[in-house]
Amino acid sequence: MSGKGPNVGIVIVSHSPLVARGTADMVKQMVGDSVPLAWSGGNSHGELGTDARGILKAIEEAWSDAGVAVFVDLGGAETNSEMAVEMLGLPRSKQVAICNAPVVEGAVIAAAEASGGASLTKVVATAEELSPS
Repeated sequence: MSGKGPNVGIVIVSHSPLVARGTADMVKQMVGDSVPLAWSGGNSHGELGTDARGILKAIEEAWSDAGVAVFVDLGGAETNSEMAVEMLGLPRSKQVAICNAPVVEGAVIAAAEASGGASLTKVVATAEELSPS
C-alpha cells in the first residue's frame, strides 16, 4: 500500500468462474498484494451465470475504505452487481462503483492506477477511458 492510506479494491465479476479467476490472477501478477482483490464467477450452482450473494461476498473481501471498483462481463453480471451493492447497504454502497469498461483490460489498468494510491473516481475514469463511446 502507498503511504497515503488504503488503495481502492478491485472486484471482477464474470459469468465464467475461469474468466473471473484468470482475470484476478492477471491483476495480481501486475500489482501483487498492493490492491485488495476478489472475484466472483458463475452462479450459486457452479454453472455459467452470476450470483448477487457471491458478488456481495467478493465486494466484502476486496473492501477498502478508499472504495471498490467492480468490473463485469455481461448485462446479467451488471444487474447482479447492482443488487449486491444494494445488499451492502448505506453508507458503504456509496463507495462502490460498477465500471463501464472491458473486464480484463479495465481491471488491469484500474489496479495499476489503484496501486499508486489513486481515488475511486480516478480509478474508474481511467478504466472507462478504454470503453468505446
